Amino acid sequence: MDIKEIQNLIKFVAKSGAYEVEIEKKDFKITIKTSNSPKKIINTEPTPVIRTTNIDQNAQIITDAQKDIKTEQIESENDKYTIIKSPIIGTFYTKPGPDKPAFIEVGSEIKKGDTMCVIEAMKLFNEIESEMNCKIIKILVDDESPVEFDQPLFLVDPH
Repeated sequence: MDIKEIQNLIKFVAKSGAYEVEIEKKDFKITIKTSNSPKKIINTEPTPVIRTTNIDQNAQIITDAQKDIKTEQIESENDKYTIIKSPIIGTFYTKPGPDKPAFIEVGSEIKKGDTMCVIEAMKLFNEIESEMNCKIIKILVDDESPVEFDQPLFLVDPH
């Protein structure tokens, strides 16, 4: 990973609202943490520590505690429904393109393997497929919003 890729990753993490991202390959490990104080990137192997304060200071941060509280509220209010959570961090899209129809809407009947949304991560568009037959009860995220790993995306009624 070169310095340009690292800088792009820092910008992406800042825009996504994620608190912490860790990437580990066999020859290096990078941890990016965001908060209201100056930001740090620590690369422990094989190169020295890289520090920067160029991360957007106004990036919205959702703490793990806030995320857990929101998840608990959704689960307690809707015990008979299932929550589908984000498998990755990125930007959430309900449509495959700006002029295309949404993959799903509230009330849609979805079959296992149907695309529910797209999450853009590092300029890659990842189709998120349903793991079950279900009916969409509620879409919990606004289109084009940043999402975190394990953040609730949909409330569904499984069949």
